[in-house]
Amino acid sequence: MMVQKALDQLMANRTTLVIAHRLSTITNADEIYFIENGRVTGQGTHQQLVKTTPLYREYVKNQSATSNG
Repeated sequence: MMVQKALDQLMANRTTLVIAHRLSTITNADEIYFIENGRVTGQGTHQQLVKTTPLYREYVKNQSATSNG
C-alpha cells in the first residue's frame, strides 16, 4: 500500500508506462492496454475492460478471490 501511494505521487501529472501483473497497480490508470499472447486484446479503463474483455474480467475475478481468501 505504501509503495502504491508513493507511485501515485510520482506519476501525478505525468505520462507513465506501467507494466504489471497485479491489477491493483493499474486499476486507476486512464488507459489500460490488455495483452494476450503478444497482442492487444483490450483497451480502455478498468471498468470498460471488465465489461468488454473476457480474460481481463477473469483476472479481476481471480485476483479478487485470492485477495479475499
